[in-house]
Amino acid sequence: MNKILFEVETPLKIKVKTTEKYWRYIVEIKHPVMSGKERIVMETLKSPKEIRRSKIDRDVFLHYKRFDKLYCVVVKCYGKEGFVVTCYPTDKIKEGEIIWKK
Repeated sequence: MNKILFEVETPLKIKVKTTEKYWRYIVEIKHPVMSGKERIVMETLKSPKEIRRSKIDRDVFLHYKRFDKLYCVVVKCYGKEGFVVTCYPTDKIKEGEIIWKK
């Protein structure tokens, strides 16, 4: 069974979740630097500095928040539900339409 690791609601009222299996894929394959940073990802989703819409896919939103570094959490949405596509530290906020700003 693929257990839910976390589910949080964003300021856009979208419930975003990820499974334990997919989180392992993110931290073992895509971005090992995110290992142990589940709290940063959840906080970035709950209380981002800014949310932008992807220039490529209108159903993808990029959530940004600064901790020790600036982090981006990428979410694919289907109505009021979504899932974490990826997450990573970044140097700057990417281009794209600003959807929400703190």
